[in-house]
Amino acid sequence: MKKLLTVGCLLLSLACSAQQKTKKGWMQLFNGKDLKNWDIKIRGHKLNDNFGNTFRVENGILQVRYDQYKEWGELYGHMFYRKNFSAYLLIAEYRFVGEQVKGGPAWALRNNGLMLHGQSAASMGLNQDFPISLENQLLGGNGKDPRSTANLCTPGTNVVINGKFITEHCITSTSKTYDGEQWVRVGALVLGDSVIKHIVFNDTVIVYNKPQVGGGNVTGADPALLKEGRLLTEGTISIQSESAPTDFRKIEVFDLSPYMKDPKKLDAIIHQLQEETRTK
Repeated sequence: MKKLLTVGCLLLSLACSAQQKTKKGWMQLFNGKDLKNWDIKIRGHKLNDNFGNTFRVENGILQVRYDQYKEWGELYGHMFYRKNFSAYLLIAEYRFVGEQVKGGPAWALRNNGLMLHGQSAASMGLNQDFPISLENQLLGGNGKDPRSTANLCTPGTNVVINGKFITEHCITSTSKTYDGEQWVRVGALVLGDSVIKHIVFNDTVIVYNKPQVGGGNVTGADPALLKEGRLLTEGTISIQSESAPTDFRKIEVFDLSPYMKDPKKLDAIIHQLQEETRTK
């Protein structure tokens, strides 16, 4: 596994610098046109009831918006890609725009997230607030306080960090604060339940392993899904709506699962990315 982790780190570094140029091997979760292959689940609403046109695409941008809401009303929502992933590199580019919807909680100011190893949209309870998952929490600066991005939050889950079992709901990353409406590139290197890394641009900002079901911070979930200690080796990827208007212009995945048992093939992927970077 040490070999795999080393190779994975190299792949991450190359992909973060080269992903704008290379498309071979990347799966575009957001196609720049519509919400094809995504499912929407908003609290209190049935599957794929996109209340208030919360998730939409305009001018090639995936938008999370609340202009059709009278007030927040705790309508936490998520948009799930219709495929499970186990080992992969995820890259996304986001920015916060505009003002928080009326009634949104203070902690959700300029707050969104990429949910990893999550349950499916179809398995969400009607009034469930968050999917059982691992959140790569996206935060924007408030102009006053340090607010790192790519933090870890754990709705219905726990993790291990540096050999210590962690039950805290949110763990702060080492990233800097990103103020204003600037575009920020974040990523996640996910290798089953062995290691998960959150990345901001080219910097790894938090590392954890042994993600598993446990803890709280989820309401309305099917109790059958809350089996304490169940390791999470795969799951969905979703983005949030939790009262902060957000834009995404890229969400893409490089699937590493075919190469997990063969470090030489991982090395070959690295070489391929290096060559493409030189020639494009």
